[in-house]
Amino acid sequence: MLEIELPEGLRQASGADWRQVGDITGEAFETDPVNLWIFGRTHALRPTFSLLAQSIYLKHGICHLAGDGGATMWIESQNRKELGLVPTLRLLPTLLFRGSQGSIFRALKAGKVMDEHHPKDPHLYLFTIGTRQTARGKGLGKLMMAPMKAAADKARLPLYLENSNPMNTGFYQSHGFERMKLFEVGPGAPPMEAMWREPRDAQHV
Repeated sequence: MLEIELPEGLRQASGADWRQVGDITGEAFETDPVNLWIFGRTHALRPTFSLLAQSIYLKHGICHLAGDGGATMWIESQNRKELGLVPTLRLLPTLLFRGSQGSIFRALKAGKVMDEHHPKDPHLYLFTIGTRQTARGKGLGKLMMAPMKAAADKARLPLYLENSNPMNTGFYQSHGFERMKLFEVGPGAPPMEAMWREPRDAQHV
């Protein structure tokens, strides 16, 4: 069990917050190269992330909100789940009518490839971290990352993420993540950067 101490300005999201978590995340990923390649247009992002928050990360993981400015979705590796039949069926109309042609197949392929590259060793997985455009440059990313790093370090648990935007590499590196490899989620897709952070001693956080 992770011991998470949240700083002022950050709270754990509840099941009722799924739309807000998805809305913030969708806005944060509107210029994300890999997600734009998968979905083709931004209209599908918010409903897709909302569904993932509702069906997986709020039920089985740990989600945090920084007011209405930032949101994260984490999950311990042993708790990772498939989306499931009913949520997948709910997602299909979103991809069909809000994504571009072929987005359903690109999304399914991307999920399969990401799963194949996912590390097998126990870890804490950062699925998403993001802020609204108006909340950028205010330190929310650091605020949201800090308590989970501390909890993982205390539990001696590594962190893993897939960075889908090279503009964020420096941010993740500043928090101790190192590149494992680059891979493509589909033919012609922008590169996805698998990143790993080993647990640190308290004085080296």
